[in-house]
Amino acid sequence: MKFLDHPTRNLFFTGKGGVGKTSVACATAVKLADAGKRVLLVSTDPASNLDEVLGVSLGNHPTAVPETPTLFAMNLDPEKSAAEYRERMVGPYRGLLPDAAVKSMEEQFSGSCTLEIAAFDEFSRLLGDPSATAEFDHVVFDTAPTGHTLRLLTLPSAWDGFMEQNTTGTSCLGPLAGLQAQQKLYQESVKALGDSAATTLVLVARAEPSALREADRTSTELAELGVNNQHLVVNGVFQAIDSSDSYAVALQQRGSTALDAIPDGLNALPQTIVPLSPNGMLGIESLRLLGTVDSVSIADAAENGSEQVGDLPMLSELIDDLVAPGHGVILAMGKGGVGKTTVAAAVAVAIAERGYDVHLSTTDPAAHLAAAMNDERLPNLSVSRIDPEAETAKYSAEVLGKAGKDLDAQGKALLEEDLRSPCTEEIAVFRAFADAVASGTNKFVVLDTAPTGHTVLLLDSALAYHREVTRQTSEMPEAVENLLPRLRDPDFTRVLIVTLPESTPVHEAASLQRDLRRAEIEPYAWVVNQVLSPLPLTDPLMKQRQSHEQPYLREVSEVHANRVAVIPWQIEPPTGLQGLSRLTHSDLSTSAS
Repeated sequence: MKFLDHPTRNLFFTGKGGVGKTSVACATAVKLADAGKRVLLVSTDPASNLDEVLGVSLGNHPTAVPETPTLFAMNLDPEKSAAEYRERMVGPYRGLLPDAAVKSMEEQFSGSCTLEIAAFDEFSRLLGDPSATAEFDHVVFDTAPTGHTLRLLTLPSAWDGFMEQNTTGTSCLGPLAGLQAQQKLYQESVKALGDSAATTLVLVARAEPSALREADRTSTELAELGVNNQHLVVNGVFQAIDSSDSYAVALQQRGSTALDAIPDGLNALPQTIVPLSPNGMLGIESLRLLGTVDSVSIADAAENGSEQVGDLPMLSELIDDLVAPGHGVILAMGKGGVGKTTVAAAVAVAIAERGYDVHLSTTDPAAHLAAAMNDERLPNLSVSRIDPEAETAKYSAEVLGKAGKDLDAQGKALLEEDLRSPCTEEIAVFRAFADAVASGTNKFVVLDTAPTGHTVLLLDSALAYHREVTRQTSEMPEAVENLLPRLRDPDFTRVLIVTLPESTPVHEAASLQRDLRRAEIEPYAWVVNQVLSPLPLTDPLMKQRQSHEQPYLREVSEVHANRVAVIPWQIEPPTGLQGLSRLTHSDLSTSAS
């Protein structure tokens, strides 16, 4: 990896979900530690899987990784960060203010906005305060999928600007005095991000058009923020060993085509190509081998693979039951990069082909519904996207029109400043999500949701949202009031947990299922995407990956899922009406012809 020739102190890894950010970030941290450097590896992803990859239990503070003495790692846990942040803000007032006033402050610091500002505050401390990481030579940030990361990286500017312009000293988090104490830290964070001698942004992508497009978008947006020291890693590039295997040849060709069409902006960046690993990246030793492919050992391993799981149902077997109620909401959820958008679009097309009215939408800021549909349409299938910017403008106008109409000039100015805070976007997106769910009362609504951690935060926002809306307006929309009852109604909402037959996606999906059950939402089925098991493979590396997926297929079908369906890997990418429709047909081909 070329960026390790002269590594900067801070290294950020970001990219579309499922491209291998965590593997590349961890491998980088291990290589630096093996070179004798003291390294702190930090995950900012609410759905972090650092623990599983490194094989050590992590918390909100640096923890030593036993096999590498100079490597420490930690997760920025939003809830723990929020609790620590809340105590830091409220603690000084205990014993000074009446109990009722302290309790009121605690309630104000218990919303979803506090979760975000707390995670951001901790992130800024690690980035902008050199004393916080003085004992380390390098700080490696493994970040959430792109949309969430962009928001995190732009927050220092957003909050800094908000506080610069705010004249009333109030915000959705209460008095700004506590935040203003952090203002210098936020300014230092912005400065560190833009310092090419201190910070490298490593964009991780797969040799796939959507991943490369998203890396290009991230590159452009962060360059506009002054983050110019960028490097591209294309992870998991496949080279066929057996040219008679049509699936292997197709996979190699698909990657070559994507790399030939790489966006100009990315092509200008320094690049590293990492070959596809035959196995998952779990444990320090496998991380040390990242980027190496031994054809002999691959062939030997392929001949000694795991026992195959029996035939599992195809996605087509779910459709009849999904349409049985005649209306309702279908949510596609799971880790980034597992194919939620493809599954959501395929299900929407299948239902629309049966004559029902269907609306397909997404809460994922980085989703690519238009690309999945190839801009093709059915008459009874509408497609949209919950646009954070548009929803924020709409929500702000609504609040000003209702809550602001009877205020005097000073009161209206106070409300306008409150609405300009970055937290308003969270509330506005949540409101749009509730509206989308409500529209499932008279048609089918299929929602492609954001990657797991962000979605759970969105669902957790229900109660906090009630409080915020009550504070800014005096009315509670019907869609919000009935959101949780609708999501909990199995006759109204069907959750499809989408995963890949690999360790991290399966275990993250299991964690998502536990979170949903805590919220009293029971998943309807699991959909395992891009499965190799049904395919007649001969390429040794493909066969080894086919063998590698067996334990995870078995775990899904025997441990986690009430109901399971699989989608075999396709030679032709499943895009456009024809490609998506193919995924839900009972004669889905698995032959090599």
